[in-house]
Amino acid sequence: MDILWGCLIAAAGLFMLLCGATKTEFVVYRLLVARSRRLWGERVHLFHQIAGAAVIVFGVLVALDRI
Repeated sequence: MDILWGCLIAAAGLFMLLCGATKTEFVVYRLLVARSRRLWGERVHLFHQIAGAAVIVFGVLVALDRI
């Protein structure tokens, strides 16, 4: 079961990383950007890239049952 949840968490992180890198106009990502822009301003896409990478690492650790 940990493998399933770890892969799902890593997929969510990959989504954030890729959308932040391409600055896509996907509806879900636009909602995330709108909420984050107040705090991060113009660096919101960089924030989502870094947060996405951190979520990927966390998902891999969950999948490997390290956490």
